[in-house]
Amino acid sequence: MNVRTLVISGLLAALYVVVSFVFQPISFGIYQFRVPEILNHLIVFNKKYIYGIVGGVFISNLLFSPMVPYDLIFGVGQSLLALLLVIFASRFIKSIKGRMIVTIIFFTFTMFLIAIELNLALDLPFLLSWMTTAVGEFIVLLVGAPIIYGMNKRIQFEKWL
Repeated sequence: MNVRTLVISGLLAALYVVVSFVFQPISFGIYQFRVPEILNHLIVFNKKYIYGIVGGVFISNLLFSPMVPYDLIFGVGQSLLALLLVIFASRFIKSIKGRMIVTIIFFTFTMFLIAIELNLALDLPFLLSWMTTAVGEFIVLLVGAPIIYGMNKRIQFEKWL
């Protein structure tokens, strides 16, 4: 990893952590709207953003989660799995909008891992947990897609790394 990638990844992770801190009350539990998840859309511009996103999720879960051991496994695992699925699918989908739609779908679907976590840690019902966390993830990513897409017109995320 070159210095530029390391610095950008560190800044991205820090941004994820700061936004997680600000929105901490709505970021954990059965009803969660984790606002920094909109940064997941960066993966459609360059696969190297995976380092900063996963790093941000790890640090946020370590610092703010009420279920640290579970969140370090399931929360980080869910992000990593969904990001890797998007990277793989991006090989076949050339449009940015198409990749963003796939990002929304993969992240929403893989919330079953968070539902498993909530079931194990808090004995919450699996299907209800999956539904509520998936709806929260879907809304955050759906609202975030046009924001990141619009920002890319000015910032050109693909050129950063």
